[in-house]
Amino acid sequence: MRRFESSILALLALAGSVPCGAVAEALPEHPFAGITCRAETRADPPMRWFVAEIDLKNPRVRVRVAPGGPDPDGAGPWQTTLMRPTAIAAREGFDLVVNGDFFDGRGIKDAEGTNSAYRTAIWGSVLGPAMTDGRTWATCATNERPCLVVHKNRKVTIEMLQRPKEEDWEVIAGNTMLLRDGFVVPHQSKTRHPRTVVGLDQKGRRLVILVVDGRKPGVAVGMNYDELAAELQRLGCYQALNLDGGGSSVMALRNPADGTFRLLNEPTDGRERAVGNALGVSVSDRTH
Repeated sequence: MRRFESSILALLALAGSVPCGAVAEALPEHPFAGITCRAETRADPPMRWFVAEIDLKNPRVRVRVAPGGPDPDGAGPWQTTLMRPTAIAAREGFDLVVNGDFFDGRGIKDAEGTNSAYRTAIWGSVLGPAMTDGRTWATCATNERPCLVVHKNRKVTIEMLQRPKEEDWEVIAGNTMLLRDGFVVPHQSKTRHPRTVVGLDQKGRRLVILVVDGRKPGVAVGMNYDELAAELQRLGCYQALNLDGGGSSVMALRNPADGTFRLLNEPTDGRERAVGNALGVSVSDRTH
């Protein structure tokens, strides 16, 4: 049985409506075996972010990639239909979920808040390679992109790929590297945005997932690439990449009492955005 203290559970149930300053109090530190969570803030400039550290040595922990809904056009250019990350997580049995790769939606013009057109069931395609349970469902037609890869032997790496390899099992892509071999990858852009990023320690034993709130004046301005890299270094990462961000950035935890999901951050649309794919973590009750 999974252990989850009732007092923390009661706080987590409020996480979607508590004031910003109370989010850290509502966040359970060890929601599931092998997953450690915390919220962090900074006053100058105002920033807020959420960290999930995944123990990849724990045999019960599984990191997976999942598309949204079904492929709407077979051999056509669209690979999936957009779907909210928590809906993907509920379908796949994830305990923790974040948004995934950058993506296109058919007929969508980028906008946020009430004007956001990212809705469930819109035809979509991710921009980088994608693999789920050994099945390649997206490749990159041009350049290689940075990818988080779970191999068939359960080893997790970050590497540049144009398409998944035979020894890969799960693949999700981002747009740029933040850390390479322990060093910051320099970027000219200094623009701050909401972000979702992933990093690995040097031995590939610990996965760090970071979701940054942004575009909230006085509360959370977001982070630029250099600031993200500095935080990931502080957290002990050796390799790291940037996933989709902006209005797509979301981190959610499953409530084991009723199976519902609670958003930890505050998406800029005011609600969870439907996306092309998601990265999830599940913790089984058995070691095999």
